[in-house]
Amino acid sequence: MSSMQTKKPESRSRLTREERYRQLIEVAWQIAGEEGTETLTLGRLSERAGVTKPVVYDHFITRSGLLAALYREFDIRQTEVMDKALDASTPTLAGRAEVIAASYVDCVLLQGREIPGIIAALAGSPELEKIKREYETAFLEKCRALLAPFATTGSIASAGLWAMLGAAEALSYAATTGDISPQQAKDELFETIKAMVARNR
Repeated sequence: MSSMQTKKPESRSRLTREERYRQLIEVAWQIAGEEGTETLTLGRLSERAGVTKPVVYDHFITRSGLLAALYREFDIRQTEVMDKALDASTPTLAGRAEVIAASYVDCVLLQGREIPGIIAALAGSPELEKIKREYETAFLEKCRALLAPFATTGSIASAGLWAMLGAAEALSYAATTGDISPQQAKDELFETIKAMVARNR
C-alpha cells in the first residue's frame, strides 16, 4: 500500500525577481573570473546558475545586455566607494586626488581580472561602446567637478581627464596582474591627477 503512495515534491523557496537577478549577476562574475569573459554566454550562465535559459533571457535578453549589466554593477559600486571616501576626506587637492586614485584602483581590484575583460568586451559593439562611454563621461564629469576648484583656470581640460582615465585603467590592470603593487598603482595615479590639475593653473 505504501508503494502506491505519491511522494510529495520537495518544497523549494522561489526567489523574487530581484533576488534572482542578484544571483545571476553573482554567478556571471564568477564565470568571468574563473573561465574568462569570452565564455560568458547566457547559456553558460543558465547552466552554472542552475536555471532554465528562458529565466536568464528574461533578465538580460542578450549577451550584450548581460555585459552591460555587469559594467553597470561595477559603476554603481565604484560610485558608492568614491562617495563614501569623499565624505571622509579633506577638501584639498591632495585629498580629492587620493580619493579618486584609491577608489578607482580598489574597485578594480575588488572585482579582479574580470573588469578588464568586461571593458574589452564592451568595445566589441557600437551598442556596448555607447554604454561604456556614457558611464565614463559621467565619471569624468564628477572628477572635473571635484578638481576644478583647485585649478587656476577654474576648469579641467577634457583631454587631461581622458588621459587620467586611461592611466587609471592601465595602472589598475597592472595591479590585478601583479606587474605592480596596488599601492604603486594608487601612488602613480595620484601623481597623475595632481599633475593634470597643475597644467590647468
